[in-house]
Amino acid sequence: MRPADTSDLWWRTAVVYCLDIETYQDSDGDGVGDLEGLANRIDYLADLGVTCLWLMPFQPTRDRDDGYDITDFYGVDPRLGDLGHVVELLRIARGRGLRVIVDLVVNHTSDRHPWFVAARRSRTSPYRDYYVWRDRPTRGSKNLVFPGEENSVWEKDEHSGQYYLHSFYRHQPDLNLANPAVRAEIARIVGFWLELGVDGFRIDAVPFLIQQPGGPQTADPHDFLRELHRFITRRRGDAALLGEVNLPHQQQLEYFGAKGAELDLQFDFATMQACFLAFVRHDAGPVAAALRARPEIDVSQGWAMFLRNHDELTLDQLGEEERQEVFEDLAPDERQRVYGRGIVRRLAPMLRGDPRRLRMAYSLMFALPGTPALFYGEEIGMGEVPGLGDRMAVRTPMQWLPDRTGGFSTAPVSRQRRELAKSGYGTEHVNVHEQQRDPDSLLSFLRMLITRYREAPEIAWGSVAVLDTQDPAVLAHTLSAEGVVFLALHNFGDEPRRVVLSARDVGGSPLHELLSSSPAVVAENGRFEFDLEAYGFRWLRAVDAG
Repeated sequence: MRPADTSDLWWRTAVVYCLDIETYQDSDGDGVGDLEGLANRIDYLADLGVTCLWLMPFQPTRDRDDGYDITDFYGVDPRLGDLGHVVELLRIARGRGLRVIVDLVVNHTSDRHPWFVAARRSRTSPYRDYYVWRDRPTRGSKNLVFPGEENSVWEKDEHSGQYYLHSFYRHQPDLNLANPAVRAEIARIVGFWLELGVDGFRIDAVPFLIQQPGGPQTADPHDFLRELHRFITRRRGDAALLGEVNLPHQQQLEYFGAKGAELDLQFDFATMQACFLAFVRHDAGPVAAALRARPEIDVSQGWAMFLRNHDELTLDQLGEEERQEVFEDLAPDERQRVYGRGIVRRLAPMLRGDPRRLRMAYSLMFALPGTPALFYGEEIGMGEVPGLGDRMAVRTPMQWLPDRTGGFSTAPVSRQRRELAKSGYGTEHVNVHEQQRDPDSLLSFLRMLITRYREAPEIAWGSVAVLDTQDPAVLAHTLSAEGVVFLALHNFGDEPRRVVLSARDVGGSPLHELLSSSPAVVAENGRFEFDLEAYGFRWLRAVDAG
C-alpha cells in the first residue's frame, strides 16, 4: 500500500499525543493550565514529532470527574479560555502540521446539565426521555465500572420518585441513545466542533455508550455508530473516530463495522495488557500470542498502540493469576491498585526507572503494527503522585523546568490545584528543559524513535508476521509492504541473547539498521544472526526484498 494511495487515511500513520489542558501549561498564573498555555507549547510538540493532539474534555464542568461530567457540550470551561482560544489553538496546530481530536463524552451528562435539571423537574418534561428512568432498579444492577465506589447503576431521584441510570458515577446520568432526539443533539454537538475545525473525536467507553446495561435495548446497537460515522463523513470526509473499546480482539471487530462503517481506530487493549504480562515475566510469549490472534481489518481502519493513558492501567483481559503476577511486580502496594483490575502508576516508576527497560518498551510500542499514542509526560518519564487516589495519580502537571512548579505555572505551589510528582520523579530530576539538552535522554530517544517510525510507513501499512526465535525472551516480527520488509527484535530478558533467523523469513536481502549507524546485516548460509543486549532491541529494514 503506497502512502499516496491512502493520503486521506491520516489516522493510520499519525503519532497521537493525549493531554489535559488543565495540567499542561498555565499562561496567566492562576495555577490552572489553559488553552493559551497549550498554544504556546505547540512548537515543542511539533518538534517532538507529534502529528495529532487528543484533548481531554475542556467543556464547562462541575469537575467531579476531572471534566468528564460536562454541563455544556458547546462551551469551554472559563478557567481554560473560551471558544476564541479554541479556534486560535486549532489554527496554530494546523500551521505546524498537527491535527486535533477532542473527547466526545456522550455516554452521560453532569447532573447539573440543563437537560437533566429540566428532566428531573417533571415527568412530563420534554427532556425526561433524554435519560433512562425506572420505577425500581432492574436485577443485576451492580456498578461494573467503579466497583467499591458505586454499588449500583441506579440512583433514586427523590423529587420524582423514579430511579435514573448511571453506568458511571451517580452524578453522571446516562443519556438515552434510543431516543432519536438525543441522537439529533449528539449530531449537532459533533457538527459544531467539526465546523470549528477539529479533525475527529475520541469516543469514551464505546460499549457502554451503545449498549447500556439496564438501559433500553435497540434492534441493532451499532446503528448509532454507523449513523454517527455517516454524519461525520458527510460533514467532513477526513475526520476520524477513535474508540475506547476495551474488549477482546474478536469482539472489537464489531465496532469497526464493515469497510470503515463505524470506528476508524480502536485502542488495542489486548496487546497492551499482553505487553505488561511479558514485561513482568521477561517472556515475549504473551505479545507474540496477542499479535497472532489479532484479526485482520479493513485498510481504512487501524489499531492504536499504547502503554499508558489517562486512566488506570487496566488488566481486566488477563486471567486472575496473570493479573496478580503483574500486580505483585508493578504495583506491590495495594494503594497502587484500583477496582481490582488496574494500576494507578505511570510507566517509568513501574519499570523502576530502568532506562534499558523504558527504551525497550517504547521501541516495542512504536514497532508494533498500529498508530502509536502517548500520554503527556511519557516522553520524559514522569512519575505519579501516590495517594491521590483513583486515576488522578497520573494526571499531574507537566514538568517543564527544574523548579518548584516545574515551569507549569508562575503561581505559588499553594495555589496550584494539582500536586507535582516528588521523590526520584520530581521536577529537579525529570523535566523537559534538561532532557532537550541531553542527547542521551528519554526525550531525545522518543524524538528519534518517532522520526524512524515516520520513515518506515510499512509499520502502519504492512502485513505482520511473528517469527519463531527459539528463545522465549525474544520477540521478532516483520511488517511487509510494497517490497519492503521491516524487522523488529525485542529482548524482554535481563541477559544478552543471540537470535538466528532464516533469511527466507525476512526477505533475504541485506538488512539496514534503522536505530543505529551500524553496518548492514548480511545473511550467511541462508541465516541472519543478531545479538541483543539485556532488554535490547533492533529495527532493521530490507528494501526491494524478493
